[in-house]
Amino acid sequence: MSTNPNSSRPEVSSRTTRRRFLSATGTALGAAWLGAPALLRAGAANERLNVALIGVGGRGSDNLKGVAGENVVALCDVDERSLGRAAAEHPKAKQFRDFRKLLESPGIDAVVVTTPDHTHAVASMMAMRAGRHVYCEKPLTHSVYEARQMTLAAREHGIATQMGNGGHSSRTIRECVEWVRSGAIGPVREVHAWSNRPIWPQGMGRPADRPRVPDWLDWDLWLGPAPERPYHPAYHPFKWRGFWDFGTGALGDMGCHIMDAAFWALELGAPTSVESESSGVNRETAPEWSRVRYGFPARGDRPAVRLTWHDGGRKPQVPELPEGQELSDNGSLFIGDGGKLLYERGRPRLLPESLMRDFTPPPETLPRSIGHYAEWIAACKGGPKAGSNFDYAGPLTEMVLLGNLALRFGRKIEWDGAGLRVTNAPEAARLVRREYRKGWSLTGHV
Repeated sequence: MSTNPNSSRPEVSSRTTRRRFLSATGTALGAAWLGAPALLRAGAANERLNVALIGVGGRGSDNLKGVAGENVVALCDVDERSLGRAAAEHPKAKQFRDFRKLLESPGIDAVVVTTPDHTHAVASMMAMRAGRHVYCEKPLTHSVYEARQMTLAAREHGIATQMGNGGHSSRTIRECVEWVRSGAIGPVREVHAWSNRPIWPQGMGRPADRPRVPDWLDWDLWLGPAPERPYHPAYHPFKWRGFWDFGTGALGDMGCHIMDAAFWALELGAPTSVESESSGVNRETAPEWSRVRYGFPARGDRPAVRLTWHDGGRKPQVPELPEGQELSDNGSLFIGDGGKLLYERGRPRLLPESLMRDFTPPPETLPRSIGHYAEWIAACKGGPKAGSNFDYAGPLTEMVLLGNLALRFGRKIEWDGAGLRVTNAPEAARLVRREYRKGWSLTGHV
């Protein structure tokens, strides 16, 4: 089966006027569709979206399963092996190597982006500017600047969005948020979050040897906007996460999952300071382990908060745990004036245990989710916004990635969120907004 990006393009469906309307109106679709008569929206809820997937290997194969109930019309991957496996499951879908060619094609309602981190923003921004709804994996972007631009673009074009932090749609994270907001542990002034990542190499330099590029991989397209460098199997597949040019390390990989509960429950917004300690961090790769401390100001009647991130197997001390119990590999801990809330193993619980025995959960105040993919698909068809839409996911990603900025810069940073700048170190601007390789641009113009 051909993988030539200049071969046939996805066919335009002529079965529904809505799809013809989509391809004809481009970026004006969002506002017009959301403002359409209720009868039209109800009819659309029973239609199948024309969905394209950019990146179908690894996590992309899971995302493909998540939207398989819709009409999968196009598949894109720079790795022929991944593309071939996905095409075998969806033989009617057109195939592409270059997502730019895919996104120039008509008849696509929505796009799922599951590329390495460094390509998230470029692909998603191009899709949004073409009026396509977007589901993008976490972290939403590779840089803080990109996250801000993704948030603004989603608003401007009025399209349905969702970031791939699936835990945001769980019942238990809603319980956690409700418990914290109900005052179960009193005002919260400190939070810890931790992960066993990285489970890939970090803290090393760039490979020196130059093996041949495999026939099944388009290396130039894989690099995308990243600086040019020779191919090496140390990058693709999966292990790219540890290299700054492509990934965002353990913090970027897991922060949007694990710090989500605190960001949501406490409405943290942007930190005003970030500092870090680590081992092995260098210009090429993220550290072997790190500890990052975020400082958040008081918000209304909520006190200032210090949130500490731990990775590489490091965890906070929790003396209230019953004897013989240990913290799981990934979790978060809220420390309030009246007790602690531990959120791990897919459930919240209060500490010490006596607090939990006497606790009556508060009434539900947050709507329960119909499912992470289902939320997005419903939003694409005119339903409510998905829970981790870019208005939420963009600021969450900004917060997470500021930890990497502190790690790479090597000293405490003071952050102006509104101005998107490090006030005590203007030279850090290169880490806030990265440069793209020639031929690539966030705006779509080169």
